[in-house]
Amino acid sequence: MKVSAFRAKVYQALCEVPKGYVTTYGELAKRIHCRSAQAVGGALRTNPFAPEVPCHRVVSADLSIGGFQGETDGPQIERKRDLLRAEGIAFDAAGNVKDTSAIWRFK
Repeated sequence: MKVSAFRAKVYQALCEVPKGYVTTYGELAKRIHCRSAQAVGGALRTNPFAPEVPCHRVVSADLSIGGFQGETDGPQIERKRDLLRAEGIAFDAAGNVKDTSAIWRFK
C-alpha cells in the first residue's frame, strides 16, 4: 500500500517502540523532526499497517490514552487499553498509563 512520505516516516519511527512500552504523540513527532503532534495523530488515525505498525503504543503527553482508530472514547479506546495491557502496560484508576518507566525514549 502506498502512503505519503510523511506517514511512512511516522510509521517507521513508531516501529522502534518495543512491546511493553508506549510513546507520546509529541515524542514521536520530535523523532521525525515534526512540530505537530496533531499531524502525527492524523497519520496514526488511518494506519493501514496495524498491528504491525503498533499505533496502540502512542498515548497523550499527560499519559492519558489519547485516541485510537479515529475515536476518543467508547469501545475502540477500551480495545487500545486491552492491547496495551496484553503487552504489560498498567493503568491507574483514571485510565492513564501508571508507570512512567514504560515511556519509550527515542535515541
